Amino acid sequence: MLLVAAGVVSPIFYRPQNIFNVLQQASVLGIVSVGQTLVILSGGIDLSVASIVSTSCVFAAALMAGRNTMVVPVALFCLAVGALAGFLNGLIVTRRNAPPFIVTLGTALIFQGIRFVYTKGAPFGSIPSWLRFLGRGGVSFVPVAVIIFLALALAAEYILRRSAYGRKIYAVGDNRIAALYSGIDVARITLSVYVLSGTLAAFGGLVLAGYLGFGDNWAGRGYELDSIAAVVVGGTSLAGGEGNVGGTVVGVLLITILFNIVLLAGLPYQFQQIVKGLVIAAAVIFYSFVRTSGEGR
Repeated sequence: MLLVAAGVVSPIFYRPQNIFNVLQQASVLGIVSVGQTLVILSGGIDLSVASIVSTSCVFAAALMAGRNTMVVPVALFCLAVGALAGFLNGLIVTRRNAPPFIVTLGTALIFQGIRFVYTKGAPFGSIPSWLRFLGRGGVSFVPVAVIIFLALALAAEYILRRSAYGRKIYAVGDNRIAALYSGIDVARITLSVYVLSGTLAAFGGLVLAGYLGFGDNWAGRGYELDSIAAVVVGGTSLAGGEGNVGGTVVGVLLITILFNIVLLAGLPYQFQQIVKGLVIAAAVIFYSFVRTSGEGR
């Protein structure tokens, strides 16, 4: 229905170049949303992902300084920073039993401060060609970023569905107390999903840096809410224990296509916020109705 509506609003939507642009734009959000899905499935939430994306983008530009020889070591450093952020989130949530919303919001502010102190408000450096290929390059006609996103999504879905670790994530999100009494190390599972979320957010920042071609202190702005929206629209319960990465992939594409329609229709950016809010509200109402109906039967 959405694809039909997109064609009606603007025939330009179906041009191959626009389709590939939509997929490329969806990729970074998709990479971040895969990590967000794992956190939400476990019963948590991660508001620090946007700040980690921005920090990774800024560090990539500053430390690589246009040198291909620095791509691998700096990329590993950025991933380590993302993992550290996730570790801090998970550690505080598990050790102090603190609300994930507040903990991850605090982490987001800490990394925002680190970013601005490091750059003094003016990002510097440049993105080398190898990283640009990651963000803008393609294999045949398929963008590399899309391949990365789909590979990560497939890997995450396989882990969730086919591994003991994945089943433990569902169990923790469904009922933490029952999971604890059944012998699951709830703290370790919780800590691990936050580490994975932070690492994937940093990876998304690297891909975004390659796409933009420069460092930006606000490159990840909005990804925290967009990733949550994609997960919710994809059918994952904010209460945890229910959902899958496949639904998140659909949610990412849905939201990205909606934003693209707003853009092609020539509407102001503010309409994206209205659309985003309506989509989230509609998804929550729809899934709430479905679950209520299922319980009634």
